[in-house]
Amino acid sequence: MSWGGYRLGFLFYLLAAGFLAEMAGGALGVGYGVFSTTLLIAGGLLPAVASASVHTAETVATLISAISHHQFGNVDKRLAAILSVPGVLGAIAGALLLSHLPGEAMRPWIAGLLLVMGITILVRFVSNWDRPVPISAPFPVVDDPNKLAAAAPAFEEKAGLSTWQLIFLALVGGTLDSFGGGGWGPVTTPILLMEHNIPSYRVVGSVTLASFFVTLASTLTFAFSLGLEQFQWPVVVFLLVGSAVAAPAAAWVCRKIPHKWLGIIVGVLLIITNLRSIVLYALAHAG
Repeated sequence: MSWGGYRLGFLFYLLAAGFLAEMAGGALGVGYGVFSTTLLIAGGLLPAVASASVHTAETVATLISAISHHQFGNVDKRLAAILSVPGVLGAIAGALLLSHLPGEAMRPWIAGLLLVMGITILVRFVSNWDRPVPISAPFPVVDDPNKLAAAAPAFEEKAGLSTWQLIFLALVGGTLDSFGGGGWGPVTTPILLMEHNIPSYRVVGSVTLASFFVTLASTLTFAFSLGLEQFQWPVVVFLLVGSAVAAPAAAWVCRKIPHKWLGIIVGVLLIITNLRSIVLYALAHAG
């Protein structure tokens, strides 16, 4: 039995890939694109097909994930709004740059940047293990049906990132997301965890909501420039179904992970995935 030239066993593999990718992306705020693309290529898909399919599935997956995060009270609407517009502009710019600049040659440099960021995050969260964790935020706490924010312990106040810093962060993250094949979550989530005065679950929820608009802009730009023939719809559908099943569970898990552990897990994930990307690039271009 097959659909669109793909065997039933491989389609179930896509379901599992979508589920695992969304559990990582929805709970940690990073990793959906990295996990899903890696699993699809490992399953035998060409990189171009995997990338186009993942971007399409990710558009709907991030919407479902954002709704789930909103239901659990994980979203700061004002923060998400500030990130969304410059993130969209960056995504469009990155997709357009990709057609004129050597994006493949840039990927190891982007991976190197994210690797350094992962090491920095890991060292910072481990070294600050005994310090108070951020709980309150410069933005109003909204959509907290379970009243979990009110029950959280207080901490030493500090200023979060300014609006202009958030705009610049979103521009960079959106550009790298299209141009580098991924970067919105790996750039925005760790920096907000380290520098912004907001609980970790609101970081992930707000980044996820903004990610929907960023991914949509990137997908539409790629569809316009590359053509819809690059999209394999059976792959998109089964990847999306797996992601949709995982989204509510991932949003719930995000709410339960302590801020410090979330920072450490994100740092380790960035180190592993980007170190792997650099090694594979070096092996492919050796000699």
